[in-house]
Amino acid sequence: RHFYKVRKLTLHFPDLPAAFDGFTITQISDIHVGSFTNQKEVQKGIDLANAQQSDLLLFTGDLVNHAASEMDPWISAFAQLQAPYGKYSVLGNHDYGDYIQWESQTAKIANLERLKMVHKEMGFRLLLNESDQIEKESESIALVGVENWGKNGFQQYGDLRKATAPLPTNIFKVLMSHDPSHWDVVSEDQEQHIHLTLAGH
Repeated sequence: RHFYKVRKLTLHFPDLPAAFDGFTITQISDIHVGSFTNQKEVQKGIDLANAQQSDLLLFTGDLVNHAASEMDPWISAFAQLQAPYGKYSVLGNHDYGDYIQWESQTAKIANLERLKMVHKEMGFRLLLNESDQIEKESESIALVGVENWGKNGFQQYGDLRKATAPLPTNIFKVLMSHDPSHWDVVSEDQEQHIHLTLAGH
């Protein structure tokens, strides 16, 4: 749980706006904070992410194992993550509380609403079938985030069409989608071209 490794990859796109040549993204995923026990080791991972000094920081889901309360001891630590062009996140399959019994549906819904607030308290913009535009030197790229969508029995809350609907057709798009099976089944066939998908799971 505390073995961290940085993997660096350089990607080339013929239609990437010139202002974004050399733009860097740090992606982290599947924190599953309910499994953490060592504050010093968690801090090491946060420091390692910040040491990349990336322009943008993206979290691709599964913040918790089951419940939003798992994050209570760790909010201030993860709020330390920084990136000059912002921090964005999406939900993973574990974040919806589908794998434990709740006393009521109301409690389950309240848990999810609390988890959404946790993202905000950590300084992340949580994209829920939404998009945002990152601007640099009068040029822009789109960051698209869908809720979890997976095949083979996983939830299918994601709505890529809704998330991309407000965007210009020809804008460069980076999609955050927790489950990589979303690419084969949905992203590849949708009208608006997705240039890069970042997934976790």
